[in-house]
Amino acid sequence: MNNLAFTKKNYILLAIGMVIIILGFVLMSGSGSTEEYFNPDIFSARRIKVAPAVCFAGFIFIIFGIMYRPKQNSQQDKTCNNKN
Repeated sequence: MNNLAFTKKNYILLAIGMVIIILGFVLMSGSGSTEEYFNPDIFSARRIKVAPAVCFAGFIFIIFGIMYRPKQNSQQDKTCNNKN
């Protein structure tokens, strides 16, 4: 009997969440401003609004991946309960 806490689907959901978070950090990256040169791109909507929202969605997706519990067959539940 498989008594692991996570199934293959949980690990897939966790991996998708990590990819979403990495994508959010990539969207946040870019060149910054220096003392000699001001770069107005640091205040772009992509870096200020979109990227943090993507990262937040990735963290929510990871929480869902941890909490996800696949539905078990009622036939399996009956056999498990009868063995105990």
